[in-house]
Formats: sequence, structure tokens, C-alpha cells
Amino acid sequence: MADSSNPSAASTPESFPVTFADVEAAAARLEGVAHRTPVMTSRTADARAEGRLFFKCENLQRGGAFKFRGAYNAVAALSEGQRRQGVIAYSSGNHAQAVALAGRLQGVATTIVMPKDAPGAKVSATREYGGEIIFYDRYTENREEICAALAAERGATVIPPYDHPQVIAGQGTAARELFGAAGELDVLLVSLGGGGLLAGSALAAQALSPRCRVIGVEPEAGNDGQQSFRAGHVIRIPVPRSIADGALTTHLGENNFSIIQALVHEVVTVTDGMLVETMRFFAERMKIVVEPTGCLGAAAAFSKQHHRPGERVGILISGGNVDPTTYADLLRRATGAQV
Repeated sequence: MADSSNPSAASTPESFPVTFADVEAAAARLEGVAHRTPVMTSRTADARAEGRLFFKCENLQRGGAFKFRGAYNAVAALSEGQRRQGVIAYSSGNHAQAVALAGRLQGVATTIVMPKDAPGAKVSATREYGGEIIFYDRYTENREEICAALAAERGATVIPPYDHPQVIAGQGTAARELFGAAGELDVLLVSLGGGGLLAGSALAAQALSPRCRVIGVEPEAGNDGQQSFRAGHVIRIPVPRSIADGALTTHLGENNFSIIQALVHEVVTVTDGMLVETMRFFAERMKIVVEPTGCLGAAAAFSKQHHRPGERVGILISGGNVDPTTYADLLRRATGAQV
């Protein structure tokens, strides 16, 4: 079980690149634009986890993931000159869709650099939202370098998927809503890729539920966040391979890491097998479609290793964008398995 001490006591929020005031400002920008997604409960889930679970269903958010919050907030904060020049983003899918949709809603042209092996459903949705897609090979090419070159050529603004103050602030609004609906929590389990959602959630927890233990959850195959958290500095790893395509980052963002190091209690991992079994649980027992990355927090809860019996546990279901064929294959793989 994670250490129950609260790291926020030693933090200095004034030195963070983002504060809870920024999360509040983002919430005001998103009011009436982003969906206020439901917080679901399940007696069956409670029994399996031996706790009281509260699921914040960002799989039902616009664009199918929490990413819409940060993307819309970042685009909304642009100057008029920046808006005219357009924006560029890089993403395996959820941030891609979010930026494309945010751009369409605000009249800003968007270009998205996506890996060639991105899920087909995410590629199609990004195009439908109006994003121009440029493909790259995630194993041989550097997406950040590609974006930088395009930005220099076009004069566009880069909106990265996680290492950006306005993106972090926007993502924090999901946890803000969760605390507003569920009240104070003992534990908050958050999917961790690049760290935007975890950093924003930690800011919300510190302000609204200061006793809450905030825990990041990564795929076992890509535990750069866990290594970085324990080492005290950002560690880079080779591109990981996991079904959790939304968390296949090679390193945390610097803006995110300063917040995570100060306010997060622990970073843990789960296996792909646990994610598949959790997808099946959501489909069969709660009747919702959740992508593998969106299952990270719930899989950790079902392991019963990170909370005490009976504790109130918040879980951010980060997204539901999964290719139908892949989804069916994964559910067939889980047939007969137990969470």
C-alpha cells in the first residue's frame, strides 16, 4: 500500500507552473462546453475492490476522453494572432481528437502528428473533427522534432499533450468535478502517461480533499513515471509496448513532474492482462465502453493493494476511444477470466 503521509504539507504551490486557481479558471472556460460527466458507482465493483469506488466517467466526455478539457482550455487561451496561425499537436489519438475538436469549435486550424500505428477509430475521429494528420513512425522518428519543424515552417503554436500549463489546468477540472460530486476521498487513482491528468488531479485533490492519497497508475511495460517518481528526476525510456496506447510515453513532462513529485503519494503499475480483465468488467457489469488506458485506475483498485478495506476511492476513467475490432478481440481474450 502507498505511504499514507501527505506530501502536500511540504509543497510550495506558489512555485508550481500551474496552481488550483488555474484549474478554476479552466473550469470557467469549459462551463457549458465540456460535458459534466457522470460519477458512477457499482456495488459489484465495491465488493471486488473491498472499498467504496467512485468512477469519474471521462469516457463519456466530448471526443471520448478527458483530453478535451486540456485541449479546449489551451486553445481558448491563445492570442488572436496565434489563433490565426493555427496549432500543431502530437498524439496517439485522444489528444489528437481533442485538439481537432477544440480547434473546430473555436475556428482554429489544427495539424496533428500521429503515429502510423494509432488506432483506426482515433485517426478517423481526428479527421472528422477537421484535423490535418501527418503520420510518423513512433519507433524510428521523434514526434516533438517533427512538430517543432512544422511550427517553425508555418508559424503555428504547438500544444503538447501533457507538458503545458493550460493543458494541465484543463485536465484538473475532471478531478475537481469528481470531488464536487463525491465529496472528500481517501484515495484517488489516476491514469498516468505524460502526467497532465495526474498533475492537474493532484492540484485539485490538494485544494478540495487534502487528506486524499493521490496515486498515478501506469502500464507495467511503460513505467517511466514510476522510475522518475522514485529517482527524483525525469527518466526517459524506450518507446514501450502495451495495449494502453494512451500511456505509451517515454518520459514525464517537466511542468508535470514538479507537481507530481510534490503532491503525488506513489506511482504504481498494472499489467496488460489486468487491463483486459477490467475492460470486460466495465462492459459486462457497468455497461460502459472503456479503452485500455482508461482502465488503469480501476485495475489498480481491483488489485486491492493501494487502499484499505472500506476506504472511499476515486477513479478517473480517462477515455473510451477503442477500435471496435480491437475491443472485441480484447474482450474475447478476457472470456472466462476473473478480475
